[in-house]
Amino acid sequence: MTQSLLLAFALMLVIEGLMPFAAPAVWREAFRRLAQLSDGQIRFLGLSSMLLGLTLWFVLSLVFR
Repeated sequence: MTQSLLLAFALMLVIEGLMPFAAPAVWREAFRRLAQLSDGQIRFLGLSSMLLGLTLWFVLSLVFR
């Protein structure tokens, strides 16, 4: 299980690095817009992201069982 988590973390880092590498100007603009959001909006985005990730994890764990 630890190996799977480390591999997932490594893959997340690769995916997170794609935008700044491929299109730094677009990434910078997106980051600038994100910084202008209120705390509540940022929390909502974070919660939505976590719920989507958990849902995807649950569905994939059922499919690949």
